[in-house]
Amino acid sequence: MELSPETIRVEDLLPGTGSGTVLALTAPISFWGGVDPRTGTIIDARHPQCGQSVAGRVLGLPGTIGSSSASSVLLELVHGGHAPAALLMHEPDAILLLGLVVAREMGWPTPPAVRLPAGDQARLAGRNVTVGDGLVTPLPGTSA
Repeated sequence: MELSPETIRVEDLLPGTGSGTVLALTAPISFWGGVDPRTGTIIDARHPQCGQSVAGRVLGLPGTIGSSSASSVLLELVHGGHAPAALLMHEPDAILLLGLVVAREMGWPTPPAVRLPAGDQARLAGRNVTVGDGLVTPLPGTSA
């Protein structure tokens, strides 16, 4: 299969497939207290994307602010149907990924997670992409 010139090879952190519009955060976020687990809305009043929803979006994370409760928030998002469609992580966050691993063990559909530098995430902001098989592929006809 020939790849589009815009396709980016990535490291799979948690394999799977997902697609949606990229919400590339411009600042690190804490899922605990930063994202409403019932709705997927960013609720941290200090975060630049406060008020936006992560639900169904391909979420670009330039960083995370640690809390051991982040995994439970992500698990609740998955269980409630408000999880991102995929996670693009600048650096792996084992605590956050744990929420996805537990969701898979529970038999719930979970988004994939891949490693993608923050600069590449920012360039994809607002684009519709597919994530899977070690690739992030922008869909034709979509631009920020």
